[in-house]
Amino acid sequence: MAVQHGIWKIGEKPKAVQKAALVNEKELEELIAQDITILNEEWLLIGRQVLTDYGKYIDLLAIDREGALIIIELKKHKTSREVVAQVIDYASWVETLSSDKISSIYADFVKKYGDSSLSFDTVFKAKFGDSLVEEELNKKHQMVVVASELDASTERIISYLNDKTLVPINAVFFSVFQDGESRYLSRAWMIDPEETEEKATNSGQKGDWNGEFYCSFGAGEGGRSWDDALKYGFISAGAGHWYSKTLSMLKPGDRVWVNIPKTGYVGVATVTGKRIIADEFITSDMSLVGTYRLEQEHGEEKAEFFVPVEWLCSVKSTEQAVNEIGLFGNQNTVARPRSSKWEHTVARLKQIWAV
Repeated sequence: MAVQHGIWKIGEKPKAVQKAALVNEKELEELIAQDITILNEEWLLIGRQVLTDYGKYIDLLAIDREGALIIIELKKHKTSREVVAQVIDYASWVETLSSDKISSIYADFVKKYGDSSLSFDTVFKAKFGDSLVEEELNKKHQMVVVASELDASTERIISYLNDKTLVPINAVFFSVFQDGESRYLSRAWMIDPEETEEKATNSGQKGDWNGEFYCSFGAGEGGRSWDDALKYGFISAGAGHWYSKTLSMLKPGDRVWVNIPKTGYVGVATVTGKRIIADEFITSDMSLVGTYRLEQEHGEEKAEFFVPVEWLCSVKSTEQAVNEIGLFGNQNTVARPRSSKWEHTVARLKQIWAV
């Protein structure tokens, strides 16, 4: 189904804003290169017109906070299935890139377009607040086709690759509108970007999902408290949409295994309610040890979100957390892993906790 864009100016009567045309494909590339948040606020641009080993150029290359690479290919007007084949071809090359090669791509990019005095690590930490873990770099990738429109067959191919083969490919449509001297850019994704992110998380993982959810609970000094989560029955995340959005994957009745990063697994619980913002979850009779951001103080984007749970088995102290070699770990707050390591983790925890 073709995506149609429209903008109306509000007045005594709604007035449609006239659609305009981009000068050329380079203009759109320039706009995205100037501000990658046009596509995604959680991406950092690290390459432009990246030369592959077989003489082709990737329009734009970005990275997210997990170290996943995003291949962005621009095509003006109607695109064909050829662009899908092209971006997949690029992905097959990107998948082979070492950390040294990725750093070299970034160095070439900033030498031409940015501040070459800033290292890849420095810029990554400034953007995401955390240092890049080299072992996580390029463990997964996404592909994005940028177009004004796609033909029906290409849309079907992209949908099929996402739904049936777990290939993390998406398309984003742009339109330009003009009102007097002002020009506006409109964007619409073909597939919810969060779905593509999950495909990237599971790409390369064999097998079916076992129905068990994973949760990364970022407890620590000056922030969330495991004692609070245990006492009041919840898991939570916040300080940014990227952290809190995956809590929406959980529904009442789901089972979730909770891991505190760098500490270990602390419990397994049944979800009893949907995601709720801190201001509505926290009540005056709670004696909380940790600190949690409220919407009224920090806004919805940075606020803490909670999911109520009933603990089936849990450790009383984080010192009793289960932390063994070979157990699954992931930076996503909530995930549906498909790897054999996740199968092993659930089986091992069931054995230890007699669940």
